[in-house]
Amino acid sequence: MEKRKLGFWEIWNMSFGFLGIQMGFGLQNANASRILQNFGADVHELSWFWIIAPLMGLIVQPIIGHYSDNTWTRFGRRKPFFLVGALLASVGLILMPQADIFVSLLPALWVGAGMLMIMDASFNIAMEPFRALVADNLRSDQRTLGFSVQTALIGFGAVIGSVLPYVVTNWFGVSNEKVGDSVPLNLTLSFIIGAAVLVATIIITVVTTKEYTPEELAKFDKAEGVPDEKPQEAKLSDIFTDFAKMPATMRQLSWVQFFSWFGLFGMWVFTTPAIAHHIYHLSIDDSSSKSYQDAGDWVGILFGVYNAVSAVFAFCLPAIAAKIGRKLTHSISLVIGGLGLISIYFMPNENWVMVSMVGVGIAWASILSMPYAILAGSIAPRKMGVYMGIFNFFIVIPQIINALIGSPIVKYVYNGNAIYAIITSGVSFLIAALLVSKVKDVDDTVASDPKTSFKK
Repeated sequence: MEKRKLGFWEIWNMSFGFLGIQMGFGLQNANASRILQNFGADVHELSWFWIIAPLMGLIVQPIIGHYSDNTWTRFGRRKPFFLVGALLASVGLILMPQADIFVSLLPALWVGAGMLMIMDASFNIAMEPFRALVADNLRSDQRTLGFSVQTALIGFGAVIGSVLPYVVTNWFGVSNEKVGDSVPLNLTLSFIIGAAVLVATIIITVVTTKEYTPEELAKFDKAEGVPDEKPQEAKLSDIFTDFAKMPATMRQLSWVQFFSWFGLFGMWVFTTPAIAHHIYHLSIDDSSSKSYQDAGDWVGILFGVYNAVSAVFAFCLPAIAAKIGRKLTHSISLVIGGLGLISIYFMPNENWVMVSMVGVGIAWASILSMPYAILAGSIAPRKMGVYMGIFNFFIVIPQIINALIGSPIVKYVYNGNAIYAIITSGVSFLIAALLVSKVKDVDDTVASDPKTSFKK
């Protein structure tokens, strides 16, 4: 007995909710720094506010993974979690750019940071059960395709979220200028649209996707030779035991993930001030000006470019990995992304920076799919959710470290010039690329080819 081979559109529908999740993330990543600056945050304080995001991931994802592994309801195993997460995230999306309406109770900056926390906690409630669902429902020979389709939908959603404020302003004439202490109307409207799309896409996945029951999964395990262990009552403290017993492949991937996500966090936090200062030649005191808002809207376009490239490149990844292996595919992609980030320093104007973002998009597609495809083959099926959550440690810890040291480095080492933080992110990608060679891919078909020494 084995899992049914799913058709492409079944895999597409199973991951469709990720389009909405990443539309929300796209709006957040491209605009959160600008919104916080509108509410009074200085550039050297931005990474301290952004620390909320990885902290939420560190706390929430392993717990949600544990409970989604050990919970079965009439609505399914994973689906209740990402439905609840989507509903909560939509609240944060709607309220973050409107934090000034609570100014009689708390400063708008702190309310905005609180909404950022709600969004990130909620996104994390949804995200790892989604990744575990793909691993649950797909056979091993379809997992690369499954995570690649998920990556493509992530790209499409992030493109829409990233460019939405620019489109709302330049296509529909909605103002992008501040009125008093309020966030520009184009941002507020974009976040409301993002919340609606998030809920709609999650509902499509919930309605169209069937989950295997625990009994069916047990039969699949038996057919695949997984030892039939006597079920024990699951405890939350098991997370620490599972962490200590993590597979060797996960330990090896942890260093790749560390440098990949250290670089990504620096890019997300500092691209807006870097582009405004280095490309638009604005000072750090111009964050309230229309020129700065124009630079922020253009950063949305740039983020849309890298996400669009990732969405397209994701469909190429299964074929490339089948030829040269997942490890080499991931390593090359990270090198291209690192060089793309470093090249921003040398670009003569904002249009040329789109070329740099092509390289970032290639790396982003691989970061969102190859490590998970490699990891899934090394995890016992009954532990898929909790290990996907634990794997998130190696995503959030580098972000927390960057959040703590990034702003002081920009202020005291880079003299407020955030473009050097972007270069640092590029170098971090290159280090991650080198570390991929240390990873053992358990079920990579190319790994068995004696001519492919890179895998060994």
